[in-house]
Amino acid sequence: MSSPVPLDRTPLENRMPVSTPPNTAAWLDTPYADVTVRESPFPVAGPTQLVVRARAVAINPLDAVIQSNGRMMYRWLDAPAVLGEDVAGEVVAVGAGVTRFAKGDRVVGYALGIEKGRDHVGEGGFQQHVLLEEALTAPIPAGSSFEDAAALPLAVSTAAVALFQSDQLGLAHPQTAPGEVTPRGETVVVWGGATSVGLNAVQLAVAAGYRVVATASPANHALLRELGADATIDYRDRDVVAKVVTAVGGQPVAGVLAIATGSAEPCVAIAAATGAKRVALASPSVSFFDQPRRPGLSRRRAAMIARLVAGNAALQLRCLRHGIRARFVWGSTLASNEVGRMLWTDHLPAALAEGRHRVLPRAEVVGTGLPSIQPALDRMRAGVSATKLVVLLP
Repeated sequence: MSSPVPLDRTPLENRMPVSTPPNTAAWLDTPYADVTVRESPFPVAGPTQLVVRARAVAINPLDAVIQSNGRMMYRWLDAPAVLGEDVAGEVVAVGAGVTRFAKGDRVVGYALGIEKGRDHVGEGGFQQHVLLEEALTAPIPAGSSFEDAAALPLAVSTAAVALFQSDQLGLAHPQTAPGEVTPRGETVVVWGGATSVGLNAVQLAVAAGYRVVATASPANHALLRELGADATIDYRDRDVVAKVVTAVGGQPVAGVLAIATGSAEPCVAIAAATGAKRVALASPSVSFFDQPRRPGLSRRRAAMIARLVAGNAALQLRCLRHGIRARFVWGSTLASNEVGRMLWTDHLPAALAEGRHRVLPRAEVVGTGLPSIQPALDRMRAGVSATKLVVLLP
């Protein structure tokens, strides 16, 4: 006797039609190559997933790093693959276990396609129809645009991992209900407060009741204070470490978050001077763009690897002397622990709707359609400051 066919209990209005529409993606066919726009399989939602018609996608440094370095960092990412983590759009269909969203909802979410063990095609963000996990998706508030929302996912997720994950700074979680936040009597130092990760980290730390001391260029000090930072220091000041320590003022430091190339060393110095025992490293000590975008061990690539290895060894020896734990942040790890639920289900939906969390930095639309992805990656590689590059997908 044949086994009974399991029933699809997804509400009829949320199921995909038998005949699916076409799909198109920006493919990375081989390491180091330009992306190529062509047809892509239409994704099918698993039990915990959404199929989202992307309307805006943002470019992250990570996308350009992967394209520039082949499989140096992401050894599991076989080509062809679809890059892209930041997606905003409309729900087309939902899996049988999805309860928070329905067809037609406007959502923003973190696409996991480049991560180990994930679908490197269907879950890649740079395509018209994308698979998102319900647990890493939030509704877009009324009145907010797709392009603004697309600036959020990877940056806010990386900030949350750095601040709240137990193997990073391990801070107490943000208050999820509106109302006055109870101060915790501890300071968090955010080096690179005006970066994409930093702007989110400042807001999350303040929402959790921590006093924040942040570094940034003077042009961004006013914005950081609007977001709740208590003190702001110019990161280019020759006495920046001493000035950060003075701004801490002897208050216990719950942790230090190092963002941007070259931030690890001064952040460890700040931790040593203030007695902090944890430093979260959100950026490597060298720029992965300081090399040609082609295979092979060039002189510049060899020099970069040598600087990276030597710098990390010296940094860890210094941490060992002062009893400091410094670890690199991997933004996607929140997908498998309580931080993901706290951020995307408990905190962000209400905080965004009520204006308690602002989507920053500002989005700059740099093109329309998937052919605009490669020029946007090239511009990211050349350097972008205090801006999120966004491509619209009408």
